[in-house]
Amino acid sequence: MSDIWAVIPVKEFEGAKHRLSPLLTPGQRRLLAETMLADVLEAVAGAKSLAGVMLITLEPIARAMAGRIGARVEAEGARAGHTGSVAAGLRILAREGKGGFMTMPGDIPAVRAAEIDAILAAHRPAPSFTISPAHDDLGSNAVVCSPPDSVPLRFGENSYFPHLDAARAQGIEPTILRQPGVAMDIDHPVDLDTFLRLPQSHGTRTRILLGRFGIAQRPAGAR
Repeated sequence: MSDIWAVIPVKEFEGAKHRLSPLLTPGQRRLLAETMLADVLEAVAGAKSLAGVMLITLEPIARAMAGRIGARVEAEGARAGHTGSVAAGLRILAREGKGGFMTMPGDIPAVRAAEIDAILAAHRPAPSFTISPAHDDLGSNAVVCSPPDSVPLRFGENSYFPHLDAARAQGIEPTILRQPGVAMDIDHPVDLDTFLRLPQSHGTRTRILLGRFGIAQRPAGAR
């Protein structure tokens, strides 16, 4: 096992995934956010290469879910946006002298433990930076830094190439490893089509939930 922790920022579920409003009610979107996080936590709990898991959150349900897999919960930076939450997590780990961290969002329900282990296996000795991009090559869906504060991070819808530049500015050549489950985040209605076409979406809680909502049964053009 490495000395690398997973850091997962989780916003409150109320009002989550508003860009899916054309398809889902507020209650359905809240349940979707909760279910996607459950799939992600199952993957990180099954990864053999992580030293620990930390959730940055104030969401009571997420805190309870973290407790069920033995994950640590921190509130520092929980309402500072995605970048602020990740920064809080890496500051905590840096203060404690941890070797590195891996951050992922809570909305990549097709991620598998084997993908996480593969990314960590590709990660080089410190100082090093590894990234697994989103399916559109815009977002940064998994980032590994050793030591935790080795590269300044700024997340958003166009962060992948800026993160490559930020690593190189620190004298670190980034390692890039694409993984289909890590790449598949769900924000927009079109993402649901892409997720449902992904073979490894089968068996996820999220796919089962989309079936309950009637989304999975609709033709792609009707979603």
